[in-house]
Amino acid sequence: MRNPRLEDDEGGRLAALARLEVLDTAPEQPFDKIVGLVRTVLSVPMAMVTLVDRDRQWFKARQGLDAPETERSISFCTHTIRQQEPLVVGDAREDPRFAGSPLVTGDPFIRAYAGAPLRTPDGYNVGALCAIDTQPRNFSGADLAILTSFATLVVDELELRQIAIRDQLTGALSRRGFIERCDQEIARFRRYDRPCSLVLLDVDHFKAVNDTHGHPAGDEVLRQIAELCTLTMRPTDPIGRIGGEEFALLLPETDPDAAAAAVERLRAAIEAHAFRLRGGPALRITASFGVAAIGTATDSAESWLAAADRPLYAAKESGRNRCCR
Repeated sequence: MRNPRLEDDEGGRLAALARLEVLDTAPEQPFDKIVGLVRTVLSVPMAMVTLVDRDRQWFKARQGLDAPETERSISFCTHTIRQQEPLVVGDAREDPRFAGSPLVTGDPFIRAYAGAPLRTPDGYNVGALCAIDTQPRNFSGADLAILTSFATLVVDELELRQIAIRDQLTGALSRRGFIERCDQEIARFRRYDRPCSLVLLDVDHFKAVNDTHGHPAGDEVLRQIAELCTLTMRPTDPIGRIGGEEFALLLPETDPDAAAAAVERLRAAIEAHAFRLRGGPALRITASFGVAAIGTATDSAESWLAAADRPLYAAKESGRNRCCR
């Protein structure tokens, strides 16, 4: 049954997709396994997990197809996400919606398509699990039931993935999650040559906080540091906890000068903040920062983190509570 409130809410759907933090991430075994099973069980040459973005469909997993993405305007899956039940096309050449599509008239020469929507727990269709044949075909009810069951597994994996990429103490991205966001920015830089800066933050004298006030107090300081980062920086600036008391931030569309100014605001906010602990005194905490801009030499997330670690070390060696780049 169609739900116009959700299916016509493109802004909400895109927000639900963004919350998954999965676009442009590397292949992952659980999704590859599901696609392989769909391909085998339904005996199709192509199967994929598709996520439908604003202007493109991007494949989290695919078999039998080389392209990592296509334009949304020519995709079958943009029609799938407009309905609650699977979309079935027996012969794309006979369907006016698809007969002229370059995916039908040219490689990969799609003829038959079956796609089950990937529906998030809040009811938005963010993509599809699809099975594709190069010959006309009538997918049976049993075929569609299998595809729908596998689509549920894909959504479950997306939800589990969210847990894995978040630090449970602070709510910031885990190191794994932050590395993925770095990889996305590196890919965006290579494609569009857009600026981005990476910031490392290390809490000064954090061991003394744990030794003097106990580990619960240290945990509370880390939670408040993450909260200050969220409140001070832009909503589009990902924050990750990549070590014990070390955080990292990405500042998209930000050159080194603008990044240094933003970091100075954050440094001052941390210095001015009274870290109130349950049953104890308010603490004054400072942090040191290192900034590294993306560039042609940035070939991996780890090399980018290493580039920011050098000025962070310089900030700590030169007295702490400062930013170096």
